[in-house]
Amino acid sequence: MKLLFATSNAGKLRELRELVGSLFEVVSPADVPGLPDIVEDEQTFEGNARKKAVACARASGLPSLADDSGLCVDALGGGPGVKSARYASGSDGQRSAKLLEEMSGVPEAQRGAEFRCALCLALPNGEQVIETGECAGRIATAARGQNGFGYDPIFVLSKLGKTMAELTPDQKSQISHRGEAFRRMKPHLVALAEGKSIRGNFGP
Repeated sequence: MKLLFATSNAGKLRELRELVGSLFEVVSPADVPGLPDIVEDEQTFEGNARKKAVACARASGLPSLADDSGLCVDALGGGPGVKSARYASGSDGQRSAKLLEEMSGVPEAQRGAEFRCALCLALPNGEQVIETGECAGRIATAARGQNGFGYDPIFVLSKLGKTMAELTPDQKSQISHRGEAFRRMKPHLVALAEGKSIRGNFGP
């Protein structure tokens, strides 16, 4: 069975394929012509994930999974939040550099942050379910590590003293916000693969 993952982010697509394993053939919007352009203009991660998943399921006729995720920094009042991918134009590195500049001079005790992820699974028949995940840490003073993507090089996991980009993919999936959201979503995906109805948390 095919599962459409509504993202153009190669890093997210790679992570999901590793997490799903043999349950589904994961395809991306590049594999499904005619999908609509979706503006992520909701005020919550859950709202954006739902909007993308429902639109893709309707247009493609495939079960569709969408995520919205971002970095919420205490000293920035929870920002960049849902605007994480649009925080600065250019590359992931440029967005991280802007955030580090914004955080310049902020003391260690006030550099708390959290990665958050919302996943929505939507079916062509209208069924949908939302699960979320969080990962707490703090903002580094400089980028470290070569793995991951996005803000991973500047997000320090307090218990490990490492940035997310210094972890192996397996280590990251065990503790990341997306890994946690997926583990909560997996029973719904297993039910779908077995031909059962998906049921559970419908989000806010």
